[in-house]
Amino acid sequence: MRGHATIRTVQSATVPSVVIGAVLFACMQSAHADIFGKVDKSGAVVLTDSPGKAGMSLIVAAPAAAPRTKQAGSTRSVPGDTAQFDGVITEASTTFHLQPELLRAVIEVESRYNPFAVSDKGALGLMQLMPDTARRFSDGDMFNPRDNVLAGAHYLRFLLDLFKDDMELALAAYNAGENAVIRAGYRIPSFPETRSYVPRVLEKYRLLLPASS
Repeated sequence: MRGHATIRTVQSATVPSVVIGAVLFACMQSAHADIFGKVDKSGAVVLTDSPGKAGMSLIVAAPAAAPRTKQAGSTRSVPGDTAQFDGVITEASTTFHLQPELLRAVIEVESRYNPFAVSDKGALGLMQLMPDTARRFSDGDMFNPRDNVLAGAHYLRFLLDLFKDDMELALAAYNAGENAVIRAGYRIPSFPETRSYVPRVLEKYRLLLPASS
């Protein structure tokens, strides 16, 4: 995009959520300048190539003069070292009394540590929060790793409290929504995605636990 162009993609019934992903993909393919973005309070995704706008986070960096060398043995498409998120994961863990291993497992399954991930349903960022859920637990920018992880951790803490620390039900609710778990009689709903999601997160969580746990 050139000339300080701004794209505003509204998350609504008239604009499918997949459009958001298409716009981001197009920006990544054709941008010759830095691309900044945010999710505003109405749930709209705003993209611009004009720096300095309030609340905007860098989404796509302008191409470097020379391509970076891919790290040997790297097979995941992860933007940078995952250690860059250690600080906010520790902060969220302490603030909401959650195990950091649980947060890491959710992030790995949800976005594979991509802070700019957008699902085909419109879920955003590291912890893949839907805009409505994000507004319940944050007024921040869901493409900002700190805002996203703190909001996701807040939601996860809410679900663990709601389901009396039953991790399976909390994770099922994180994937399908708390009302779906309640309607299922406080059991994991029969949705195939949720039935797959819960054991995937739990497996990664257990692998991340210290050997002495």
